[in-house]
Amino acid sequence: MSRWKAPRPKSSPYITQTGYLALEQELKHLWEKRRDVTAALSAAAAEGDRSENAEYIYRKKELRGIDSRIHYLQKRLPSLTVVSSLPADLDRIYFGAKVTLENTAGEEICYRIVGADELDPSKNYISVDAPLARLLLKKTFDDEIVFRVHEQTNRYTVVDIEYDQDTL
Repeated sequence: MSRWKAPRPKSSPYITQTGYLALEQELKHLWEKRRDVTAALSAAAAEGDRSENAEYIYRKKELRGIDSRIHYLQKRLPSLTVVSSLPADLDRIYFGAKVTLENTAGEEICYRIVGADELDPSKNYISVDAPLARLLLKKTFDDEIVFRVHEQTNRYTVVDIEYDQDTL
């Protein structure tokens, strides 16, 4: 059986200034953490037999994860495009918009369209590559969106569109 996995589809290169700074901060923190993990790994390696040394095995695994994330960030950061200006038409939905939708039951939900590297479901940040975000792009007030998930169809109406210069 093969271990080959298909590569992930390329995500859009857009990111907000806040998101870019967060990724830079994460990279800096990972380098500091890597230094500490490397020191702990060296101490664990000095204890002798590595094949049954749980601390050594754990630290190697942790270091592998840190190195993988550092490698990803070092490749991704230079390729990102920071979106720092508002769109010309503020009545349409574009990258960085905070969109309030109303479903057929009258319940409102608010989403913010951000880059793939800064999505956060707890804050209702959705990626610009997400199916719902792709449906929302270039829509305006009172436009209706039909969003299908598996066999369920959801209808939303755009109630509000906001842009915040400070968070772009």
